[in-house]
Amino acid sequence: MVHHLVILATALLCCACVSQAATKAIKSKDVTKLQIGVKHKPEVCDVKAKAGDTVAVHYTGALTDGTVFDSSIERGDPISFKLGQGQVIKGWDQGIAGMCLGEKRKLRIPASLGYGEAGSPPKIPGGATLVFDTELVSIS
Repeated sequence: MVHHLVILATALLCCACVSQAATKAIKSKDVTKLQIGVKHKPEVCDVKAKAGDTVAVHYTGALTDGTVFDSSIERGDPISFKLGQGQVIKGWDQGIAGMCLGEKRKLRIPASLGYGEAGSPPKIPGGATLVFDTELVSIS
């Protein structure tokens, strides 16, 4: 009887540990691959952003806990850069490519395509997943 209780207690403990690990994984908002969510796409899309284009993007950048670390909207000045040339983090070069003028996307960028394990102190810790709400405002 004691043997059965020990086995039952061990099984329950294992289930609790697995459940706790699964819950922690579900609660974690970190990603390992770039996730692109289209929030708004214009009905007409004659021009899409491609490597070599100079694009202007309005954005708000946040950590997965919702802490905003930067926003071009607050400054009233979108960021301009040459797409696909490494002028911005890799997640942006990949996540902005193919956008239509006026399109809005939410980018969830893993640390490997963001600021890596070093982060960008003091606002972005090492290993951070980044969440950007973006809007493509010009392509040239």
